Amino acid sequence: MVSRKSLPVIDTAACCAPMVAEALSPEGATELARAFKVLGDPVRLRVLSLIAARNGGEVCVCEITDAFDLTGPTISYHLRQLRESGLVDCERRGTWVYYWIVPGRLAGLSQFLDPSDAAEEMS
Repeated sequence: MVSRKSLPVIDTAACCAPMVAEALSPEGATELARAFKVLGDPVRLRVLSLIAARNGGEVCVCEITDAFDLTGPTISYHLRQLRESGLVDCERRGTWVYYWIVPGRLAGLSQFLDPSDAAEEMS
């Protein structure tokens, strides 16, 4: 004979909190995938970190080019990829172009990677 045993019910909110606030929309997933794909290139990742590490938040393209053993057109290509993905923005000032991180963009990416941030916002 099979005996039946009753199992206790556990509050799922306490043990199984969601990792993100909500599932990504198709558009949100496309945008996020594009940003992560752009950051998958070591040169672009270094360029982004160079800009992010700058006190004052802006870097002249001349300084970015000097920091790499790459041609100007190659650096311009990588900066365009970062700009088109919405990670950086720029402004021409005379001869030079200055780049900065788009406010909140890196925070949005890191929030997706750190589920504890999303869980804290939900509580």
